[in-house]
Amino acid sequence: MIEKAPEFKIEPDTDIFYATILIALSNNVNNEYLTKIESEYLYWDKVKYLGDNNIGAEQLWNISKTTRQLRNKNLRIGKRQPIHFNYNINDFLQQKLHYLDFNFGAGIQKKELLDELDKQKYLTNALMEESIFSSKIEGASTTRVKAKEMLRKNKTPKNKSEQMILNNYETIQYISEHKEEDISLEKLFEIHRLVTKKTLDENQVGVLRNNDEIHVMNDLTGEIVHTPPPFNELEGLMRSFCEFFNNNPKENFIHPIVKASILHFLIGYIHPFADGNGRTARALFYWHLLKNGYWLTEYLSISRVIMKSKTQYENAYLYTEIDDMDVTYFIHYQVKVLTQAFEDLKEYVAKKKKEANNLAQFYKEPNINDRQAQILYWIKENPNRNFTVKEIETVFSVTNQTARTDLESLVEKNILKKVKINQKTANYWKGDSFDKKFEK
Repeated sequence: MIEKAPEFKIEPDTDIFYATILIALSNNVNNEYLTKIESEYLYWDKVKYLGDNNIGAEQLWNISKTTRQLRNKNLRIGKRQPIHFNYNINDFLQQKLHYLDFNFGAGIQKKELLDELDKQKYLTNALMEESIFSSKIEGASTTRVKAKEMLRKNKTPKNKSEQMILNNYETIQYISEHKEEDISLEKLFEIHRLVTKKTLDENQVGVLRNNDEIHVMNDLTGEIVHTPPPFNELEGLMRSFCEFFNNNPKENFIHPIVKASILHFLIGYIHPFADGNGRTARALFYWHLLKNGYWLTEYLSISRVIMKSKTQYENAYLYTEIDDMDVTYFIHYQVKVLTQAFEDLKEYVAKKKKEANNLAQFYKEPNINDRQAQILYWIKENPNRNFTVKEIETVFSVTNQTARTDLESLVEKNILKKVKINQKTANYWKGDSFDKKFEK
Protein backbone atom coordinates (compact mmCIF):
# COMPACT_ATOMS: atom_id res chain seq x y z
CA MET A 1 0.00 0.00 0.00
CA ILE A 2 1.10 3.56 -0.67
CA GLU A 3 1.95 5.75 2.31
CA LYS A 4 -0.04 8.97 2.58
CA ALA A 5 2.11 12.09 2.22
CA PRO A 6 2.36 14.64 5.06
CA GLU A 7 -0.37 17.25 4.99
CA PHE A 8 0.48 19.96 2.49
CA LYS A 9 0.59 23.00 4.76
CA ILE A 10 1.30 25.87 2.40
CA GLU A 11 -1.78 27.93 1.56
CA PRO A 12 -1.85 30.12 -1.58
CA ASP A 13 -1.34 33.88 -1.14
CA THR A 14 0.49 33.58 2.17
CA ASP A 15 4.00 34.64 3.12
CA ILE A 16 5.01 30.99 3.47
CA PHE A 17 3.68 30.26 -0.01
CA TYR A 18 5.82 32.94 -1.65
CA ALA A 19 8.81 32.16 0.55
CA THR A 20 8.67 28.55 -0.58
CA ILE A 21 8.64 29.65 -4.21
CA LEU A 22 11.66 31.86 -3.63
CA ILE A 23 13.48 29.01 -1.90
CA ALA A 24 12.66 26.69 -4.79
CA LEU A 25 14.06 29.19 -7.26
CA SER A 26 17.22 29.88 -5.25
CA ASN A 27 20.53 28.09 -5.71
CA ASN A 28 20.26 26.61 -2.22
CA VAL A 29 17.54 24.23 -3.32
CA ASN A 30 18.37 23.90 -7.00
CA ASN A 31 20.19 20.67 -6.26
CA GLU A 32 20.24 16.99 -7.03
CA TYR A 33 17.24 16.23 -4.81
CA LEU A 34 14.76 18.47 -6.59
CA THR A 35 16.15 17.44 -9.95
CA LYS A 36 15.59 13.79 -9.07
CA ILE A 37 12.09 14.45 -7.70
CA GLU A 38 10.96 16.35 -10.80
CA SER A 39 12.76 14.31 -13.47
CA GLU A 40 11.29 11.05 -12.12
CA TYR A 41 8.14 12.71 -10.74
CA LEU A 42 8.49 11.05 -7.35
CA TYR A 43 5.80 10.69 -4.72
CA TRP A 44 6.33 11.07 -0.98
CA ASP A 45 7.16 7.36 -0.44
CA LYS A 46 10.40 8.03 -2.38
CA VAL A 47 10.92 11.70 -1.43
CA LYS A 48 10.99 10.88 2.31
CA TYR A 49 14.39 9.22 1.85
CA LEU A 50 15.93 12.35 0.31
CA GLY A 51 17.30 15.51 1.94
CA ASP A 52 20.26 16.46 4.11
CA ASN A 53 21.19 18.92 6.87
CA ASN A 54 20.39 21.92 4.65
CA ILE A 55 16.94 20.81 3.58
CA GLY A 56 14.70 18.07 4.91
CA ALA A 57 12.40 15.67 3.13
CA GLU A 58 9.21 17.48 4.16
CA GLN A 59 10.52 20.79 2.88
CA LEU A 60 11.49 19.14 -0.41
CA TRP A 61 7.98 17.73 -0.64
CA ASN A 62 6.39 21.12 0.07
CA ILE A 63 8.54 22.81 -2.56
CA SER A 64 7.71 20.13 -5.15
CA LYS A 65 4.00 20.28 -4.37
CA THR A 66 4.04 24.08 -4.65
CA THR A 67 5.77 24.14 -8.02
CA ARG A 68 3.50 21.37 -9.30
CA GLN A 69 0.40 23.28 -8.25
CA LEU A 70 1.66 26.40 -10.03
CA ARG A 71 1.79 24.38 -13.28
CA ASN A 72 -1.44 22.47 -12.76
CA LYS A 73 -4.09 22.18 -15.43
CA ASN A 74 -7.47 21.10 -14.08
CA LEU A 75 -9.79 18.81 -16.06
CA ARG A 76 -13.02 16.99 -15.48
CA ILE A 77 -15.05 14.15 -16.99
CA GLY A 78 -18.82 13.97 -16.62
CA LYS A 79 -21.46 16.53 -15.68
CA ARG A 80 -23.80 15.38 -12.92
CA GLN A 81 -21.09 13.93 -10.64
CA PRO A 82 -17.90 14.80 -12.54
CA ILE A 83 -14.48 13.31 -11.92
CA HIS A 84 -11.99 16.12 -11.30
CA PHE A 85 -8.30 15.53 -11.97
CA ASN A 86 -5.20 17.53 -12.86
CA TYR A 87 -1.82 17.23 -14.51
CA ASN A 88 1.28 19.36 -15.03
CA ILE A 89 4.11 19.29 -17.55
CA ASN A 90 7.62 20.12 -16.33
CA ASP A 91 10.76 20.63 -18.43
CA PHE A 92 11.86 17.02 -18.03
CA LEU A 93 8.56 15.69 -19.36
CA GLN A 94 8.59 18.22 -22.21
CA GLN A 95 11.96 16.90 -23.31
CA LYS A 96 10.74 13.28 -23.23
CA LEU A 97 7.61 14.17 -25.20
CA HIS A 98 9.72 15.90 -27.84
CA TYR A 99 11.87 12.78 -28.16
CA LEU A 100 8.76 10.65 -28.74
CA ASP A 101 7.26 13.19 -31.15
CA PHE A 102 10.39 13.12 -33.27
CA ASN A 103 10.80 9.34 -33.30
CA PHE A 104 7.15 8.29 -33.48
CA GLY A 105 5.96 10.68 -36.14
CA ALA A 106 8.83 12.00 -38.26
CA GLY A 107 8.87 10.64 -41.80
CA ILE A 108 12.66 10.66 -42.10
CA GLN A 109 12.94 8.52 -38.98
CA LYS A 110 10.45 6.07 -40.43
CA LYS A 111 12.58 5.62 -43.52
CA GLU A 112 15.86 5.30 -41.60
CA LEU A 113 14.47 2.89 -39.05
CA LEU A 114 12.25 0.59 -41.06
CA ASP A 115 14.08 0.28 -44.38
CA GLU A 116 16.04 -2.50 -42.73
CA LEU A 117 13.13 -4.82 -42.04
CA ASP A 118 10.11 -6.37 -43.65
CA LYS A 119 7.47 -3.97 -42.34
CA GLN A 120 4.50 -6.29 -42.71
CA LYS A 121 6.28 -9.18 -41.05
CA TYR A 122 7.21 -7.04 -38.05
CA LEU A 123 3.70 -5.58 -37.87
CA THR A 124 2.40 -9.13 -37.52
CA ASN A 125 5.00 -9.98 -34.87
CA ALA A 126 4.34 -6.79 -32.89
CA LEU A 127 0.61 -7.42 -33.02
CA MET A 128 1.15 -10.92 -31.62
CA GLU A 129 3.46 -9.68 -28.87
CA GLU A 130 1.02 -6.95 -27.83
CA SER A 131 -1.86 -9.43 -27.75
CA ILE A 132 0.05 -11.94 -25.64
CA PHE A 133 1.41 -9.52 -23.04
CA SER A 134 -1.78 -7.48 -22.69
CA SER A 135 -3.45 -10.78 -21.76
CA LYS A 136 -0.62 -11.82 -19.43
CA ILE A 137 -1.02 -8.58 -17.48
CA GLU A 138 -4.58 -9.71 -16.74
CA GLY A 139 -3.48 -13.18 -15.65
CA ALA A 140 -3.37 -15.22 -18.86
CA SER A 141 -1.02 -18.16 -18.35
CA THR A 142 0.59 -19.60 -21.46
CA THR A 143 3.99 -19.41 -23.11
CA ARG A 144 4.81 -17.01 -25.92
CA VAL A 145 5.80 -19.96 -28.11
CA LYS A 146 2.43 -21.69 -27.70
CA ALA A 147 0.50 -18.44 -28.06
CA LYS A 148 2.33 -17.44 -31.25
CA GLU A 149 1.88 -20.91 -32.71
CA MET A 150 -1.88 -20.65 -32.05
CA LEU A 151 -2.07 -17.25 -33.79
CA ARG A 152 0.23 -18.15 -36.71
CA LYS A 153 -1.51 -21.44 -37.43
CA ASN A 154 -4.99 -20.07 -36.77
CA LYS A 155 -5.70 -22.75 -34.17
CA THR A 156 -8.83 -22.74 -32.02
CA PRO A 157 -8.08 -21.54 -28.45
CA LYS A 158 -7.94 -24.40 -25.96
CA ASN A 159 -8.59 -22.40 -22.79
CA LYS A 160 -9.50 -18.98 -21.42
CA SER A 161 -5.90 -17.71 -21.55
CA GLU A 162 -5.57 -18.51 -25.26
CA GLN A 163 -9.00 -17.01 -25.92
CA MET A 164 -7.91 -13.75 -24.22
CA ILE A 165 -4.86 -13.60 -26.47
CA LEU A 166 -6.87 -14.25 -29.62
CA ASN A 167 -9.36 -11.58 -28.52
CA ASN A 168 -6.61 -9.00 -28.08
CA TYR A 169 -5.18 -9.95 -31.48
CA GLU A 170 -8.52 -9.34 -33.19
CA THR A 171 -9.08 -6.14 -31.18
CA ILE A 172 -5.81 -4.57 -32.35
CA GLN A 173 -6.64 -5.54 -35.94
CA TYR A 174 -10.00 -3.80 -35.54
CA ILE A 175 -8.32 -0.67 -34.18
CA SER A 176 -5.79 -0.62 -37.03
CA GLU A 177 -8.66 -0.69 -39.51
CA HIS A 178 -10.58 2.10 -37.71
CA LYS A 179 -7.67 4.16 -36.37
CA GLU A 180 -8.62 7.38 -38.16
CA GLU A 181 -12.21 7.35 -36.89
CA ASP A 182 -13.72 9.02 -33.83
CA ILE A 183 -14.83 6.83 -30.97
CA SER A 184 -18.42 6.52 -29.77
CA LEU A 185 -20.18 4.67 -26.99
CA GLU A 186 -21.09 1.97 -29.51
CA LYS A 187 -17.46 1.56 -30.65
CA LEU A 188 -16.35 1.49 -27.03
CA PHE A 189 -18.76 -1.39 -26.46
CA GLU A 190 -17.42 -3.11 -29.57
CA ILE A 191 -13.85 -2.89 -28.23
CA HIS A 192 -15.00 -4.42 -24.95
CA ARG A 193 -16.93 -7.13 -26.80
CA LEU A 194 -13.83 -8.02 -28.79
CA VAL A 195 -11.47 -8.21 -25.78
CA THR A 196 -13.87 -10.26 -23.63
CA LYS A 197 -15.50 -12.56 -26.21
CA LYS A 198 -16.02 -16.09 -24.77
CA THR A 199 -14.29 -15.15 -21.51
CA LEU A 200 -17.22 -13.42 -19.77
CA ASP A 201 -20.89 -14.17 -19.29
CA GLU A 202 -22.75 -13.00 -22.38
CA ASN A 203 -24.81 -10.53 -20.35
CA GLN A 204 -21.59 -8.73 -19.30
CA VAL A 205 -19.99 -8.45 -22.75
CA GLY A 206 -20.12 -5.07 -24.49
CA VAL A 207 -22.28 -3.43 -21.80
CA LEU A 208 -21.63 -1.16 -18.83
CA ARG A 209 -21.60 -2.83 -15.42
CA ASN A 210 -24.97 -2.78 -13.67
CA ASN A 211 -23.92 -2.84 -10.00
CA ASP A 212 -21.45 -1.38 -7.50
CA GLU A 213 -19.94 -4.69 -6.42
CA ILE A 214 -16.71 -3.98 -8.31
CA HIS A 215 -13.67 -3.05 -6.21
CA VAL A 216 -9.94 -3.01 -6.94
CA MET A 217 -8.31 -5.14 -4.25
CA ASN A 218 -4.82 -5.63 -2.88
CA ASP A 219 -4.15 -9.24 -3.87
CA LEU A 220 -2.07 -9.92 -0.74
CA THR A 221 -4.11 -8.25 1.99
CA GLY A 222 -7.59 -8.19 0.46
CA GLU A 223 -7.82 -4.49 1.25
CA ILE A 224 -9.88 -2.29 -1.08
CA VAL A 225 -7.54 0.16 -2.82
CA HIS A 226 -10.06 1.73 -5.19
CA THR A 227 -13.83 1.98 -5.44
CA PRO A 228 -14.97 3.15 -8.89
CA PRO A 229 -17.86 5.57 -9.50
CA PRO A 230 -21.42 4.23 -9.03
CA PHE A 231 -22.88 2.30 -11.95
CA ASN A 232 -25.78 4.73 -12.46
CA GLU A 233 -23.23 7.44 -13.41
CA LEU A 234 -21.43 5.34 -16.01
CA GLU A 235 -23.34 6.21 -19.17
CA GLY A 236 -22.88 9.94 -18.62
CA LEU A 237 -19.21 9.50 -17.70
CA MET A 238 -18.46 7.37 -20.75
CA ARG A 239 -20.25 9.72 -23.15
CA SER A 240 -18.11 12.50 -21.71
CA PHE A 241 -15.07 10.21 -22.06
CA CYS A 242 -15.79 9.72 -25.79
CA GLU A 243 -16.15 13.47 -26.26
CA PHE A 244 -12.81 13.98 -24.48
CA PHE A 245 -11.21 11.30 -26.71
CA ASN A 246 -12.42 12.92 -29.95
CA ASN A 247 -11.88 16.63 -29.30
CA ASN A 248 -8.70 18.60 -28.70
CA PRO A 249 -9.52 22.30 -29.21
CA LYS A 250 -6.70 24.79 -29.74
CA GLU A 251 -7.78 26.91 -26.80
CA ASN A 252 -7.43 23.94 -24.42
CA PHE A 253 -4.92 21.75 -26.26
CA ILE A 254 -3.51 18.64 -24.59
CA HIS A 255 -0.49 16.87 -26.05
CA PRO A 256 -1.77 13.63 -27.71
CA ILE A 257 0.57 11.35 -25.73
CA VAL A 258 -0.50 13.08 -22.53
CA LYS A 259 -4.17 12.71 -23.49
CA ALA A 260 -3.73 9.03 -24.47
CA SER A 261 -2.21 8.41 -21.03
CA ILE A 262 -5.10 10.20 -19.30
CA LEU A 263 -7.62 8.17 -21.30
CA HIS A 264 -5.83 4.97 -20.28
CA PHE A 265 -5.96 6.03 -16.63
CA LEU A 266 -9.63 7.00 -16.77
CA ILE A 267 -10.80 3.57 -17.98
CA GLY A 268 -8.96 1.95 -15.08
CA TYR A 269 -10.31 4.54 -12.62
CA ILE A 270 -13.95 4.52 -13.83
CA HIS A 271 -13.97 0.73 -14.31
CA PRO A 272 -17.00 0.90 -16.60
CA PHE A 273 -17.16 -2.85 -17.26
CA ALA A 274 -17.53 -5.90 -15.06
CA ASP A 275 -14.17 -7.20 -16.37
CA GLY A 276 -11.72 -6.48 -19.19
CA ASN A 277 -11.12 -2.84 -18.18
CA GLY A 278 -7.32 -3.12 -18.35
CA ARG A 279 -7.33 -4.64 -21.84
CA THR A 280 -9.86 -2.03 -22.99
CA ALA A 281 -7.76 0.79 -21.52
CA ARG A 282 -4.60 -0.34 -23.30
CA ALA A 283 -6.50 -0.79 -26.57
CA LEU A 284 -7.84 2.80 -26.38
CA PHE A 285 -4.37 4.14 -25.53
CA TYR A 286 -3.13 2.41 -28.69
CA TRP A 287 -6.08 3.76 -30.73
CA HIS A 288 -5.64 7.38 -29.63
CA LEU A 289 -1.93 7.40 -30.52
CA LEU A 290 -2.58 5.92 -33.98
CA LYS A 291 -5.44 8.37 -34.57
CA ASN A 292 -3.09 11.26 -33.87
CA GLY A 293 -0.38 10.18 -36.29
CA TYR A 294 1.97 8.22 -34.03
CA TRP A 295 2.42 5.54 -36.68
CA LEU A 296 5.28 3.80 -34.87
CA THR A 297 2.87 2.64 -32.15
CA GLU A 298 1.74 -0.10 -34.55
CA TYR A 299 5.24 -1.58 -34.52
CA LEU A 300 5.59 -1.65 -30.72
CA SER A 301 4.61 -4.03 -27.96
CA ILE A 302 3.65 -1.59 -25.24
CA SER A 303 2.14 -4.26 -23.00
CA ARG A 304 5.39 -6.25 -23.01
CA VAL A 305 7.11 -3.30 -21.30
CA ILE A 306 4.20 -2.85 -18.88
CA MET A 307 4.37 -6.54 -17.98
CA LYS A 308 8.04 -6.14 -17.02
CA SER A 309 7.20 -3.17 -14.77
CA LYS A 310 3.77 -4.21 -13.54
CA THR A 311 4.32 -2.89 -9.99
CA GLN A 312 5.18 0.56 -11.36
CA TYR A 313 2.06 0.37 -13.55
CA GLU A 314 -0.15 -0.33 -10.54
CA ASN A 315 1.60 2.29 -8.41
CA ALA A 316 1.05 4.95 -11.09
CA TYR A 317 -2.71 4.47 -10.55
CA LEU A 318 -2.36 4.56 -6.76
CA TYR A 319 -0.08 7.63 -6.70
CA THR A 320 -2.58 9.54 -8.83
CA GLU A 321 -5.53 8.76 -6.59
CA ILE A 322 -3.75 9.29 -3.28
CA ASP A 323 -2.14 12.58 -4.37
CA ASP A 324 -5.21 14.72 -5.17
CA MET A 325 -5.90 13.03 -8.52
CA ASP A 326 -2.61 14.20 -10.00
CA VAL A 327 -2.56 12.04 -13.15
CA THR A 328 0.97 13.24 -13.98
CA TYR A 329 2.33 10.14 -12.23
CA PHE A 330 0.54 7.98 -14.78
CA ILE A 331 1.64 10.19 -17.69
CA HIS A 332 5.30 9.89 -16.65
CA TYR A 333 4.96 6.13 -16.43
CA GLN A 334 3.36 5.83 -19.88
CA VAL A 335 6.04 8.03 -21.45
CA LYS A 336 8.68 5.76 -19.93
CA VAL A 337 6.88 2.72 -21.36
CA LEU A 338 6.75 4.22 -24.87
CA THR A 339 10.43 5.16 -24.70
CA GLN A 340 11.44 1.64 -23.64
CA ALA A 341 9.23 0.08 -26.32
CA PHE A 342 11.01 2.24 -28.89
CA GLU A 343 14.41 1.12 -27.59
CA ASP A 344 13.25 -2.49 -27.90
CA LEU A 345 12.24 -1.83 -31.51
CA LYS A 346 15.69 -0.43 -32.33
CA GLU A 347 17.27 -3.57 -30.90
CA TYR A 348 14.94 -5.67 -33.02
CA VAL A 349 15.91 -3.74 -36.17
CA ALA A 350 19.60 -4.32 -35.42
CA LYS A 351 18.90 -8.01 -34.91
CA LYS A 352 16.98 -8.21 -38.20
CA LYS A 353 19.79 -6.45 -40.04
CA LYS A 354 22.21 -9.08 -38.79
CA GLU A 355 19.70 -11.78 -39.71
CA ALA A 356 19.44 -10.38 -43.24
CA ASN A 357 23.15 -11.02 -43.70
CA ASN A 358 22.59 -14.63 -42.69
CA LEU A 359 19.87 -15.00 -45.33
CA ALA A 360 22.38 -14.42 -48.12
CA GLN A 361 23.37 -18.10 -48.38
CA PHE A 362 19.79 -19.11 -49.20
CA TYR A 363 19.53 -16.75 -52.17
CA LYS A 364 22.24 -18.77 -53.93
CA GLU A 365 19.62 -21.44 -54.58
CA PRO A 366 17.88 -20.59 -57.90
CA ASN A 367 14.42 -19.00 -57.82
CA ILE A 368 14.25 -18.39 -54.06
CA ASN A 369 12.13 -15.39 -53.00
CA ASP A 370 12.39 -13.36 -49.78
CA ARG A 371 9.71 -15.34 -47.95
CA GLN A 372 11.27 -18.68 -48.84
CA ALA A 373 14.71 -17.47 -47.74
CA GLN A 374 13.22 -16.52 -44.39
CA ILE A 375 11.55 -19.94 -44.03
CA LEU A 376 14.85 -21.68 -44.77
CA TYR A 377 16.65 -19.46 -42.25
CA TRP A 378 14.13 -20.42 -39.56
CA ILE A 379 14.71 -24.10 -40.29
CA LYS A 380 18.48 -23.58 -40.15
CA GLU A 381 18.02 -21.96 -36.70
CA ASN A 382 15.58 -24.66 -35.54
CA PRO A 383 15.71 -27.92 -37.54
CA ASN A 384 12.66 -29.30 -35.70
CA ARG A 385 10.41 -26.45 -36.73
CA ASN A 386 7.55 -27.11 -39.15
CA PHE A 387 5.15 -24.88 -41.06
CA THR A 388 1.60 -24.88 -42.38
CA VAL A 389 0.16 -22.96 -45.30
CA LYS A 390 -2.04 -20.97 -42.93
CA GLU A 391 0.96 -19.97 -40.82
CA ILE A 392 2.89 -18.65 -43.82
CA GLU A 393 -0.23 -16.84 -45.01
CA THR A 394 -0.57 -15.13 -41.59
CA VAL A 395 3.09 -14.34 -40.96
CA PHE A 396 3.74 -12.78 -44.37
CA SER A 397 0.21 -11.42 -45.00
CA VAL A 398 -0.05 -13.16 -48.38
CA THR A 399 -2.87 -15.11 -49.99
CA ASN A 400 -3.40 -18.76 -49.24
CA GLN A 401 -2.36 -19.67 -52.78
CA THR A 402 0.89 -17.67 -52.53
CA ALA A 403 1.77 -19.32 -49.22
CA ARG A 404 1.03 -22.76 -50.67
CA THR A 405 3.14 -22.06 -53.78
CA ASP A 406 6.08 -20.93 -51.62
CA LEU A 407 6.07 -24.15 -49.64
CA GLU A 408 5.29 -26.54 -52.50
CA SER A 409 8.10 -25.20 -54.68
CA LEU A 410 10.53 -25.89 -51.81
CA VAL A 411 9.13 -29.42 -51.61
CA GLU A 412 9.78 -29.87 -55.34
CA LYS A 413 13.41 -28.94 -54.69
CA ASN A 414 13.51 -31.53 -51.89
CA ILE A 415 14.49 -28.73 -49.47
CA LEU A 416 11.24 -29.28 -47.56
CA LYS A 417 9.14 -32.41 -47.18
CA LYS A 418 5.37 -32.49 -46.89
CA VAL A 419 3.67 -34.60 -44.23
CA LYS A 420 -0.11 -34.80 -44.51
CA ILE A 421 -2.17 -34.42 -41.32
CA ASN A 422 -5.48 -35.03 -43.03
CA GLN A 423 -7.01 -34.58 -46.49
CA LYS A 424 -6.90 -30.78 -46.23
CA THR A 425 -3.90 -29.96 -44.02
CA ALA A 426 -0.20 -30.76 -44.07
CA ASN A 427 2.94 -29.85 -42.17
CA TYR A 428 6.14 -28.91 -43.97
CA TRP A 429 9.42 -30.10 -42.40
CA LYS A 430 13.09 -29.94 -43.27
CA GLY A 431 13.71 -31.96 -46.44
CA ASP A 432 16.36 -34.53 -47.25
CA SER A 433 18.41 -32.14 -49.42
CA PHE A 434 18.43 -29.26 -46.93
CA ASP A 435 21.69 -30.06 -45.12
CA LYS A 436 23.53 -30.87 -48.32
CA LYS A 437 22.52 -27.62 -50.00
CA PHE A 438 23.09 -25.38 -46.96
CA GLU A 439 25.59 -27.25 -44.83
CA LYS A 440 27.97 -24.27 -44.66
